[in-house]
Amino acid sequence: SHGFHNPISPLSLPADRGCHTSFPLAPAILALMFSAPQVDDYHGHKIPDPYSWLEDPDSEKTQAFVNAQNQLTLPFLERCEVRDLFKERMTELYDYPKYSCPFKRGSRYFHFYNTGLQNQSVMYVQESLDAEPTVFLDPNTFSDDGTVALRGYAFSEDGEYLAYGTSASGSDWVEIRFLRVEGAIPLEDRLERVKFSCMSWTHDGKGLFYNSYPDQEGKSDGTETSTNLHQKLYFHVLGTPQSQDCLCAEFPEHPKWMSGAEVSDDGRYVLLSIREGCDPVNRLWYCDLQTTPQGITGLLPWVKLIDNFDAEYEYVTNEDTVFTFKTNLDAPRYRLINIDFASPDQSNWKELIPQHDKDVIVFATCTYSSYLFVCFLHDVKNVLKMYRLSSGEELRTFHLDVGSIVGFTGRKRDSEIFYYFTSFLSPAIIYHCDLTKDPLQPHVFREVTVKGFNPADYQTTQIFYPSKDGTQIPMFIVHKKGIKMDGSHPAFLYGYGGFNISITPSYSVSRLIFVRHLGGVLAVANIRGGGEYGETWHKAGMLANKQNCFTDFQCAAEYLIKEGYTSSSKLTINGGSNGGLLVAACVNQRPELFGCAVAQVGVMDMLKFHKFTIGHAWTTDFGCSEIKDQFDWLIKYSPLHNIRVPEGDKVQYPSVLLLTGDHDDRVVPLHSLKYIATLQYIVGRCLKQRNPLFIHVDTKSGHGAGKPTSKVIQEVADTYAFIARCLNISWVK
Repeated sequence: SHGFHNPISPLSLPADRGCHTSFPLAPAILALMFSAPQVDDYHGHKIPDPYSWLEDPDSEKTQAFVNAQNQLTLPFLERCEVRDLFKERMTELYDYPKYSCPFKRGSRYFHFYNTGLQNQSVMYVQESLDAEPTVFLDPNTFSDDGTVALRGYAFSEDGEYLAYGTSASGSDWVEIRFLRVEGAIPLEDRLERVKFSCMSWTHDGKGLFYNSYPDQEGKSDGTETSTNLHQKLYFHVLGTPQSQDCLCAEFPEHPKWMSGAEVSDDGRYVLLSIREGCDPVNRLWYCDLQTTPQGITGLLPWVKLIDNFDAEYEYVTNEDTVFTFKTNLDAPRYRLINIDFASPDQSNWKELIPQHDKDVIVFATCTYSSYLFVCFLHDVKNVLKMYRLSSGEELRTFHLDVGSIVGFTGRKRDSEIFYYFTSFLSPAIIYHCDLTKDPLQPHVFREVTVKGFNPADYQTTQIFYPSKDGTQIPMFIVHKKGIKMDGSHPAFLYGYGGFNISITPSYSVSRLIFVRHLGGVLAVANIRGGGEYGETWHKAGMLANKQNCFTDFQCAAEYLIKEGYTSSSKLTINGGSNGGLLVAACVNQRPELFGCAVAQVGVMDMLKFHKFTIGHAWTTDFGCSEIKDQFDWLIKYSPLHNIRVPEGDKVQYPSVLLLTGDHDDRVVPLHSLKYIATLQYIVGRCLKQRNPLFIHVDTKSGHGAGKPTSKVIQEVADTYAFIARCLNISWVK
């Protein structure tokens, strides 16, 4: 709601035991691996870092290492029989129309639409809901190969101007451009050095607030590793050069602080949300624009309403000086409160909608002046309710099947809402509700089906399994109806477990192909560390409690095996970013429990992650090795530092595939490079290690946002082909 992007969207070598390479490591890799190790001192602990040279992405040695690894991995993938079949089927089934919720700006309606296999979705405009849509902004024209993507956009209040961001090759760096909506006429304005930025227009349409970073030495194209500090808030006046933009907020004594500005519904106030990391806490300052009669000419006279990091305050709406916020203050599952800026003392705050006993408030938005629409998470399933803004009175619940609301549009000035429902077996149902009608009756505005896949043949079950400490962990399981629980099925277990992020039901063509054509079982475990049950659930899987995430995930695997869904030799685990950390840590801790592991853009070096790009923001979830107590828990699970040859003659590491991108400036590729180098050196040379240990580094690819369809299809074809070959799974027609 703030347009603020939370940045994340995460060795000690044993003596040579006479091991040798049991699958062919390229001579180029072996030659590169042997170098005198750097040794770092952490609170008196001497920790070797033999692959620290891989931290320089531009060195010839690093580039040679990457090339040699890809030359090892790609032939293996190309020899996977399922690869072409999977790519062909993925291309066929992914070729279905994809829509966003329509939204109104000014007098026009806009929505995104992808015919099926376009690399990027296209923004369309309509004069009315009944009018024929026409192309308004086509990101496929930004580049020939689809690797330049739309990253954020904001219309002026009257709907006459559009600011939009573009990013290249998946990088977090953004350039903001502008259009006059009438005729879709490009303007000359360009804003650069933009990253993790808000985009919020003043209601007079003169300009907008955005964030950028100071110039730095070296490159800023998404392949660098330099840290991002001293973000500033600026105001850009339309039609002027960026060099004349007004600096509105900066925090020279707090280089890690990041901010996002939002103009209030009535246009009178600017709210400034300040964060230091990824925790759901923020400072909240505001400026009454009526106190700046000369306009925005420099640093704004901010009023520091909340000047600590004790809780989160998310703006919902305001009636004059009475502001409604969603907050977790004394409410780990969130509540709505009213604060009157005219009498802001905390003793005068009023509760509007209290915290529920079990359900978590996901979002709240004001529509048609007087209604609040509040989305809850109830046992990892979304519930949508409507309240009266003036009193907090509950008016009705909107019926939903088991699944997720992944889109909602309707602002305070609008008299209608749209909401987008999806589930494991349903790609999209978009509902429309006219709030001027009595009684209110949502109707299906658009429903998408996928040819060649009959959801009636499959079932989704939610179960709760015990973790090691007895905590009940929810897990969704999807499979063909009527399967025998004889442990014969390949299974794909996904998890994340961090940063207060909830993993709710979603539609995935590639996972359904795994279920349909590889006879698989899909499982999604809602382990601790996420936001599924609010801040309490998050805190139970962060900092000193991070091991709970790994234990929960391992217990999910044990449940699937015990109940006969699969067996260890047929079980694949998968996760990305913080989930890549999860996968690697679990492989290190329980290599015998899994047959295959696919870790995407994972955080692997827990002692140094804070030194690169935006890694410092993750210390709120992970801790920092520079603090003794936090080093003590990080060193125990850091994937890079806990690779060991497994005990037992027949115990080996599962087949491992790491995936990363050369333009990932969120979790920089060095994490995956250092992990695979160490894994191949310690484990890969061992006589009993027969399973392959591979990495694939994609070019012109980042952390995932904006990835073109062509790259998505190729990546999933590679991933599932690897799984099928390693686990000896046959294609089922």
